[in-house]
Amino acid sequence: MAAAETIETTDHRVSCDGGGGALGHPTVYLEMGSKDHVDCPYCGRRFVRRTAGQPGGH
Repeated sequence: MAAAETIETTDHRVSCDGGGGALGHPTVYLEMGSKDHVDCPYCGRRFVRRTAGQPGGH
């Protein structure tokens, strides 16, 4: 099984649809709260919050 994708973001709220168009999953909106990441319950994608000063940040 392939590892789930990790997506970097500067937002604390993200949405995920599986990225497969019609082959994806229903759009879900995820909130990180005080954490620095959140995982999609459907596909396992991990959204990681980065700030502009962190390595890998934009």
